[in-house]
Amino acid sequence: MEFARLVSVSQQVAATRARTTKRALIAELLAQTPPDEVEIVTSYLSGTLRQRRTGVGWRGLADLPTPSETPGVEVTEVDDALEHISGLAGAGSATARRSAVADLFGRLTADEQRYLRGLVTGEVRQGALDSVMLDAIAEAAGVPATAVRRAAMFSALTGPIAVAALGGGEQALAAFDLEVGRPVRPMLASAAPDVTAGIAKVDPGGPLVVDTKLDGIRIQVHRRGDEVLVFTRSLEEIGERLPDVVAAVRDLPGGDLVLDGEALTLADDGTPRPFQETASRTSARDRSDRVHPFFFDLLAHDGESLVLQPGRARLDRLDAVVPATLRTARLETDDPEAVADFFTAAVAGGQEGVILKHPDAPYAAGRRGSAWVKVKPRHTLDLVVLAVEWGSGRRRGWLSNIWLG
Repeated sequence: MEFARLVSVSQQVAATRARTTKRALIAELLAQTPPDEVEIVTSYLSGTLRQRRTGVGWRGLADLPTPSETPGVEVTEVDDALEHISGLAGAGSATARRSAVADLFGRLTADEQRYLRGLVTGEVRQGALDSVMLDAIAEAAGVPATAVRRAAMFSALTGPIAVAALGGGEQALAAFDLEVGRPVRPMLASAAPDVTAGIAKVDPGGPLVVDTKLDGIRIQVHRRGDEVLVFTRSLEEIGERLPDVVAAVRDLPGGDLVLDGEALTLADDGTPRPFQETASRTSARDRSDRVHPFFFDLLAHDGESLVLQPGRARLDRLDAVVPATLRTARLETDDPEAVADFFTAAVAGGQEGVILKHPDAPYAAGRRGSAWVKVKPRHTLDLVVLAVEWGSGRRRGWLSNIWLG
């Protein structure tokens, strides 16, 4: 398939606000995509690269070569070039990367250049949310959307789901399950303005679980034998940058496991450091500050998937495997006053707030609903815009630096 065809469909998707039209456009393209290109095309339409990291940022794309007058580059050629670029390392790699980027972009038309630059920098704006992509895959393959969404719970990437659906139908989708070493999409929490509203939203009909909401980064840790993998919320593996987390999980009893939690840097007195410090610590290989893991859920243990078990059962297993020093502070109660006091104490201790959880809810990977509800302090300020500045890099061309007072 020509890259120009994919770019054209993306532009059409971006031009409409109708969800059904977006779905139909994507489904039509997927149905016409050669089988060996389905994963690439799906990834690109999802706004992501298969390679995830290429070593190319906005600065490397600031001055692109003159666009080609005519299209003609195949999707597979673009993917092969990006694979080559992402593999460059060592002495001379920066020069080789600039040369490879110039060669690739020099073969693309202006529209193709704009689209690929958005892909590389994570700035594709076409309004095709993940849910639209999943529905489009179901339509293209002629399978129930529920089968596609179930598979999506256990696959971090949309590409393999499309390959399975288009190649093997509902039976192939049914084969997706939690696998240690392959990240799943994290379960997400909806929001409530205060504790009272949060309790009403969860509506447990009895006691509910209250977890401290830490001001760190979400991590999903997989242990398979001696191998420990640490995935971020965006499903990037960063275990090499978090040796403290890897060591802590490696020392836990039992066999294979999958843990969900948060990681954050702590001050000497045990209080959390600002989120920015944790974020910068995990984005580089600087090991000057210790990063401490705190876990709040157990998704698999000793070869058994726990995602469909009720939350209380998963917590019982978590408590048996993970010591209290590596777990988030937790309360189970049916007393609203106790929940409010727990929230106040969490915020006073420097944490973000609390997560209210239904004790019987399964782990709904990749979904945001009322089974988990987050409550954080609300702060309001009355401000006026004093000045604006033109942005740079990915914000170039936008009035994005705003002065408030």
